[in-house]
Amino acid sequence: MSFSGMIKEELSGHYAKARHCRLAEMAAIVRMSGEFSESRKGVCVLKVHTENFTVARKCFTLLKKTFNIDTCIAIRRNMTKGSCSYDIYARGEELLAVKNAMVQAVCCKRAYIRGAFIAAGSMSDPSKSYHFEIVCSTSEEAEYLRSMMNAFDLEAKIVERKRTYVVYLKEGSQIVDILNVMEAHVALLELENVRIMKEMRNSVNRKVNCETANINKTVSAAVRQIEDIKYIRDTTGFDRLPEGLRDVALTRLAYPDATLKELGELLETPVGKSGVNHRLRRLSEIAVKLRDSKEE
Repeated sequence: MSFSGMIKEELSGHYAKARHCRLAEMAAIVRMSGEFSESRKGVCVLKVHTENFTVARKCFTLLKKTFNIDTCIAIRRNMTKGSCSYDIYARGEELLAVKNAMVQAVCCKRAYIRGAFIAAGSMSDPSKSYHFEIVCSTSEEAEYLRSMMNAFDLEAKIVERKRTYVVYLKEGSQIVDILNVMEAHVALLELENVRIMKEMRNSVNRKVNCETANINKTVSAAVRQIEDIKYIRDTTGFDRLPEGLRDVALTRLAYPDATLKELGELLETPVGKSGVNHRLRRLSEIAVKLRDSKEE
C-alpha cells in the first residue's frame, strides 16, 4: 500500500463524535468529489463519485451516521482497466445541512481538511521526497482550503495544473503538522521515523564528504610541498637551507603520506603542527623565488 493509501485507510476509520464535525468532513468530500442537485419534486439530492473504495466507504458511513435517510451505492467495473468506480446517492432535505455547513470551529476545520484529503489528496513516499497535495477543481475552493490549512500556522501554496488547482506542502515538518491536524497519528509516527533515518543518513554523508574533502586537501598540499622541495633540491640543493628547513624537507621526502603532526614527531628535534606548517611555507616561498629568478 502506498503512503497515501495508508493515510486514507487510517482516516477512513476516524469518525468525529460531534455532528457539526461530521457535517464539515462530509462537506469537503462533496465539494471535492460530488455535487448537489434537486429532484423533480424539489428534493435535495447528493451524489459523490469516486474510484477509491476507501473514499466510498467513508462517505457512505458518514451519511449513515449523520442522517436517518436512505443511501445507496452503485458500483461500476471497468473490465479494461480492471478497476471499479463508485457512485453514492442520497436524497432528503436534511442534506442541506451538508450543503450549507459552516466551518468555523477548529475541530470542524480539522474535519474539513481530513475530508478534502480523503477525497482528493495524495502524498509522496517520504523516503523519496516530501510532497503533500489536495487537488481542487476551482481556484475559489483552493483558496478556501489553503486559508483553512494556514489557520494552523502552515504555509500551504497553490499551483495550477491541467485546469485544476493544487494546494500543496513540501516541507517535511509542515507535512508532519498537517497529519497531526487531520489526526492521522499512525502515519505521522511513520513519517517521523522516515525523517529521523533520512537525517541520520544525511548527517553521516556530510561527515564522510567533509572528511573526504579534508583528505583530498591534505593530499594536494603534500603533493605541492614535495614538488617544491624537489625543485629546491634539484636547483640549489639542501646545503644552503637552515637546519630546521633541511630537516623538514628531508623528512617530507622520506614520508610523503605523513600528516603535519606525524612529520613534527619524526624530526630530529620534534616540533608541533604549527611549527611544521611554518617551515613548509618557508620552503614553498623559497621554491617560488627560485622559479621566478629562473624565469627572469
